[in-house]
Amino acid sequence: MSLSKHPVWLVGFRPFFILSCLSGLTLPIIWTLLFAGTIGMPDSRYSIVQWHAHEMFFGFGWALLGGFLLTATKNWVKIRGYHGSALVFLVAAWCFERLGMAFGASWPQPLFLLSNQLFLVSLIGMLLWSLLKYREADGYRRDNLFFLIVLPLFIPAKVLLLSAGHGAAGTLMVLGLFRVCFLIMLERTLSEFMRGIFKTEILRNPLLDGSIKVLGLAMVFAGFLPPLLGAGIAVTLALLLTVRFFFWKPLLACSRLDLGIMYLGYLAIAAQLLVAAYEMAGRGAWVGTFSIHLFTFGVMGLIIPAMIIRISRGHTGRKVMFDAIDKTVLWLMILALALRVIAPQLAPGSYRLWIELAASCWFIGFGILAWRSTPMLLRPRIDGREH
Repeated sequence: MSLSKHPVWLVGFRPFFILSCLSGLTLPIIWTLLFAGTIGMPDSRYSIVQWHAHEMFFGFGWALLGGFLLTATKNWVKIRGYHGSALVFLVAAWCFERLGMAFGASWPQPLFLLSNQLFLVSLIGMLLWSLLKYREADGYRRDNLFFLIVLPLFIPAKVLLLSAGHGAAGTLMVLGLFRVCFLIMLERTLSEFMRGIFKTEILRNPLLDGSIKVLGLAMVFAGFLPPLLGAGIAVTLALLLTVRFFFWKPLLACSRLDLGIMYLGYLAIAAQLLVAAYEMAGRGAWVGTFSIHLFTFGVMGLIIPAMIIRISRGHTGRKVMFDAIDKTVLWLMILALALRVIAPQLAPGSYRLWIELAASCWFIGFGILAWRSTPMLLRPRIDGREH
C-alpha cells in the first residue's frame, strides 16, 4: 500500500483530527513553560504572545477547522472530496508552518513567507473551489455564502495578527472569524443532533439565523470600528443568541453531557460578546486576556473535543456514544475553563498556578483523545465502506 492510500488519507478529518489532538495537548504546556521562563523562546520572528496566539488559532484551531470543513464540504456538495496526495500535501504544509514559526527567524524571507502561508492559502483555495464549482449541488447554498466570505478573510487576519502594529486588531479579527464558523457549525450540527437523538426540532428561523450571522460577520471587524459601535453590535448579537438559546430546548439537551457541553460552548459565545462589549465601552479590569480566553477555553476548548469524539466514531462506522472516559475528557475541559477564566478573577495572586493547572487539563484531556481516537483514524472503517 502506498503512503497516500493509507486509511488516514481517505478523508480530511482523519489526519487533521490527529494533529488537532497533538497540538491541543502540547501547545498549552509549551506556553506555560515559556510563560514561567522554564524554557527559552523559540527562534521565532515574533513576540511570545504573537507566537502563542498564532499557534493556538492557526495550528490547533485550523487543524480542527480544516479537518471538519474538508469532510463537511464534500458532503454538502456531494463529491468524493480531497484525499490521498492532496491530504499528504496539506499535512506537510501544516507541519512546515509549525517549523517556520518555531525556528524560522533566520530563514530567508521568501522561505519563511512560504512556510507561513502555504497551508492556509492552499486549504482555503481548495475549500472555495469545492463550494464554488459544485454550488448547484450544495444543500446549504445560502448559508455557505458566509463561508465564501469568511474563509478568505483568515489570510489578511493572519498577516495582521503577526504584524508589529496591528497584532491586537488581527487577533480580534481571527477570533471573530472563528466565531462565525462556530455559529454556522452549531446551527447545523445541533439541529441534526437534537433531531437524531431526541426526535425533536429546534427553532430555525431564517430571519433570526441570518441576522445572527450578519452581525457575527460585522464583529469580525470589531478592532477597526468605533468602540461604542462595536460594543452595540456585540450586545445585540449576544441578545439574539440568548433569545434563540431558550428556543433550542436547552434543558432537554443538557440531560446529556455530550450535547450539553456544546450548548455551554454556545453560551460562551454570547458571554464573550458581552465581555468584549464591556471592554470596548472602556470598562472592565480583568485579570489576563479574559475575553480572548473565554472564547478559546469556553468555545473552542469545550466544543472541539466533543466534535472530535463524535466525528471520529460516526465517520469510521462506529456507534456514536460517549462512555465514561469520553465524559471525563469533557469534564476536564470544563474544569480547564473554570481554572483559566474564572479562577484568576477570584484569586489573581495565583495567576501562574491557574495557567499551569488549566494547561494540565488540556494536556490530559487531549492526551486521552489522542490515545482513544488515533487508532480509529488510522484504520479502515469497520462497516466496510471506503470513507
